[in-house]
Amino acid sequence: MRNLDMTSLRSFVAVADHGGVTKAAGILNFTQSAVSMQLKRLEEMLGIALLDRSNRRIALTPAGEQLLGYARRIIDMNDEALTRLTCKSYEGEIVLGVPHDIVYPVVPTVLQQFAQEFPRMKVQLVSAYTRSLKESFDRGETDIILTTEAEPDNRGEILDERPLAWIGAPGGQAWRQRPLRFASGRNCLFRPLVIRTMEENSVDWENAVDTSSDRTVEATVSADLAVSAMIAGTEPPQLAVVDHGGDLPELGTQKICMYRQDRGAGQVMERMAEMLRLGFSCSSGGYKSAAQREAEQGGASGLGRYAWQQELSRTRRASV
Repeated sequence: MRNLDMTSLRSFVAVADHGGVTKAAGILNFTQSAVSMQLKRLEEMLGIALLDRSNRRIALTPAGEQLLGYARRIIDMNDEALTRLTCKSYEGEIVLGVPHDIVYPVVPTVLQQFAQEFPRMKVQLVSAYTRSLKESFDRGETDIILTTEAEPDNRGEILDERPLAWIGAPGGQAWRQRPLRFASGRNCLFRPLVIRTMEENSVDWENAVDTSSDRTVEATVSADLAVSAMIAGTEPPQLAVVDHGGDLPELGTQKICMYRQDRGAGQVMERMAEMLRLGFSCSSGGYKSAAQREAEQGGASGLGRYAWQQELSRTRRASV
């Protein structure tokens, strides 16, 4: 198997871009004879003419035009690999804070793709309520946080806006009971809003749990012992949006927002932000239930997730 020489490819691309050997030699810091030798070596190795030298200005042959696109990509991939594997700016750690209820399905795919692109970068994932995440962000303990809130402050970027939905067990009947048994963590940002909405609409209700654990809330709701509230489309597979037909009051919408520290702004942080931005934009345009996501994604390796990873890969190539 023959291999294309990187130095010859660089000489070829430089000549194509600058229209001649003289300018290419200056750009590459080579002598003109060295550039000419590299071009000759490349043509001999391929057994085809890449340049039309019949005029004063060198032009590409059809074969040369075809090679040019490949040459650019080969050089870009070579330079990217060397940079990612040797540059100190691609080492370090990013602390990413995400509310528990919007971790799935976006964040795991983002983390997987980020690890492939930046294998020497570590990501510490912190899961907490929005209020706690914003406090840690203000203390400088996190680099990027996602939040769920009605309106971000002037530092936040809105990634998506979705309905806040009633959540119950799939096919469950707990939502029909009165008093309505409501389950949420003590520090849940949605809790005051949901309680106020129930009281304003004269819904007889009672607390189903007294906990700060999201797992306890999910277990109670999945057993059809209570209902809760989550951003639609982020509910785990064991829960479902309640189809109450108007028997329960609407809870309005919530925004999924991103906050980034000014420190350390660079390609790595920007790429993480771009991935999160893309992830939530790909999952917007009408939320999907857990069952729909499961069917579309076919699990961890289904078509939906594959298509998303392809889009992430495309944006990676465009950014290098």
